[in-house]
Amino acid sequence: MHAAPEAPPVSRRLPWPILAGAGLALFLLALLWFGHELAEGDGATIDRAVMLAMRVPGHPLQPIGPAWLPSAVRDVTALGSTTVLSFIVLVAAIFLGLAGRLRTALLVVGASLLGSIAVETIRGFVARPRPQLTGQLMEVNSASFPSGHAAISAIVYLTLATLLFPVLPDRHIRAFVLIVALALTTSVGLSRLYLGVHWPSDVLAGWAFGGVWAMLWWRIELELLGRAQRR
Repeated sequence: MHAAPEAPPVSRRLPWPILAGAGLALFLLALLWFGHELAEGDGATIDRAVMLAMRVPGHPLQPIGPAWLPSAVRDVTALGSTTVLSFIVLVAAIFLGLAGRLRTALLVVGASLLGSIAVETIRGFVARPRPQLTGQLMEVNSASFPSGHAAISAIVYLTLATLLFPVLPDRHIRAFVLIVALALTTSVGLSRLYLGVHWPSDVLAGWAFGGVWAMLWWRIELELLGRAQRR
C-alpha cells in the first residue's frame, strides 16, 4: 500500500499585500477626514503661528531674512516641481534599466505616476483654499491640501533612495543617499511655507503621504526581489 501523501504545511506568513492595502486605505481615509476638518474652519492655530513666524512682526506681507532669500527659496521649491521631478524619474529609470534593474525602474515610474494621481485626487476631494494670511511670494492656482510639492518630492526622492539600495551595496553610500533624499524632501516642504503658498498642515500631510507611499513601494520591491531569488 502507498502511504497517503502528506498535507502541505500551513503557511503562517502574514498576507502583507492585503494588510498594506488595508492600511493604505485607512491612511487615505484619515487624510481625507483631516483635510475636510481643516478646510471647513479658518485654519488651526499652529498653522497661523508658524506662518506668521516667517514674516516680519507686524508686517505679515514681508518675509523674514535678507532680500535675496525669497529668490533662493523659489529655487529650492523648484526641486519639488512636476518638471524637475519628472526629469529625475526619467533619468533614474534609464539608469536603473542600463544597470539591469528593469523591474526597479518600472517600480520607480509606477510609484511616481500613481502617487501623483492619488495626491491630485485627494486635493480635489478636500478642496482646501490656499492661505491668504501672509500673502504669497509666487503664483499658485490649485487646491492646498495636501501640499503637492511636499508629497510628490517625498514620493520621488524617498522611493528612489530606498529602491536604489540593491544597486548600492555599501551601507555608507546608502545612508548618504537616504540623508540627501530626506534633506531634499524637507527643504522643498519648508520652502512652501516660507513662500506662503501652503499651511504647515498641508506640508505635514504631504510628507506623511509621501513617506507612507515610498515605504509601500519599497516593500513591494522587497517581495518581488525575494520571489525572484527563490526562483
